[in-house]
Amino acid sequence: QVQLVESGGGLVQAGGSLRLSCTASGGAFSTYAMGWFRQAPGKERELIGAITKSGGSTYYADSVKDRFTISRDNAKNTVYLQLYSLQPEDTAVYYCGADPILHTLVVVTTDKDKVLEIWGQGTRVTVSS
Repeated sequence: QVQLVESGGGLVQAGGSLRLSCTASGGAFSTYAMGWFRQAPGKERELIGAITKSGGSTYYADSVKDRFTISRDNAKNTVYLQLYSLQPEDTAVYYCGADPILHTLVVVTTDKDKVLEIWGQGTRVTVSS
């Protein structure tokens, strides 16, 4: 089973940008759709978006559409999350997740019958005002 490690988090001023990375090991990365999620203090984990196995299609939550971009490089076993125009409300721990089925990634935070078994440990993003 694939293992995931996120990196790239840190402290950034409002209006700034960051690129997060999630690198996989121990499995066939290209057989997994990938998702990015975040969890702010005191809030539920929410979906940011997801990308298909090939990287040909992406899905984004309305709350981040046009500000965040997901991409992947299957040769590097890595999925990226580019964050633009960051605001203090974007402060959260950002997680990546993997599943063979894209739909699972899209609904796992809203459908209690769905379980995502592969998660990274998270990387913290703090946006100062």
